[in-house]
Amino acid sequence: MRSVSRISDARAVLAEQRRGGCSIGLVPTMGNIHVGHLALLERCRAECDFSVVTIFVNPLQFGPKEDYTDYPRTLDKDRDVLSVHGCDLLLHPTVKEVYGEHPEQSTRVHVPDLSERWCGASRPGHFDGVATVVTRLFNFVQPETAYLGLKDYQQFLLIRKLVTDLGMNTRVAGVETMRESDGLAMSSRNAYLSADERRAAPALYRELRGIADEIRGGERDYPGAASRCRERLSAAGFNLEYLDICDAQTLRPASIADSELVILAAAFLGGTRLIDNLRLAIDPAALA
Repeated sequence: MRSVSRISDARAVLAEQRRGGCSIGLVPTMGNIHVGHLALLERCRAECDFSVVTIFVNPLQFGPKEDYTDYPRTLDKDRDVLSVHGCDLLLHPTVKEVYGEHPEQSTRVHVPDLSERWCGASRPGHFDGVATVVTRLFNFVQPETAYLGLKDYQQFLLIRKLVTDLGMNTRVAGVETMRESDGLAMSSRNAYLSADERRAAPALYRELRGIADEIRGGERDYPGAASRCRERLSAAGFNLEYLDICDAQTLRPASIADSELVILAAAFLGGTRLIDNLRLAIDPAALA
């Protein structure tokens, strides 16, 4: 595995691969590599000739009171793990390499509507930071396919729209959320949970599954079902940021005419912010 920090070095390696006719796949990460990231890499390696992983903790997507400084940075361990699992190229640029001398003055990318909902409403500017860094990384690597985890479902939709709107020649592939044995979605931030919080955390996904079962059983009072779920999670110690049932493509609150739904949730458990989602389809005959 090649490991580089300079964009020019990565481009030189990639140009050589393209001259040989290789297809390029990209897995963008913020590091602290876990099994969820490795599932993205596995899919990338299965579908592309040459796999690239980026590790970059992006300052533009963190708010002033968020955990940018404390976000886990484990580059040496990550490099070893990625090498063992068959990554071909690791790109781990500095902030200066990505944004230049003055990141605060760099060009920003904004995806309207999707950026303002849910996580965007509670984390102003977050998705502008995501859209900006993804645009740059895609420009640096120019992958045929980029692999994203569906745990960050709103982010997945936003990046897919960005790629379409800007006419990028990159396919955005979503990979299902990897979970611990008790259902908790894998995340680098799970390391922040105390022992008691870690035991409580799987309740978030259990409640999402419970709502999905209600909907499959005929429940169509979506606001009522979401409200009951929020009350149960609050009683279990979660501080809910949002939990709602949405149309799976627009992320607008679902109506009874929608056949593709996603249940979105973000909540704090102690000082740790957890996000999760569950997507489900309803047979159109059941809506008649």
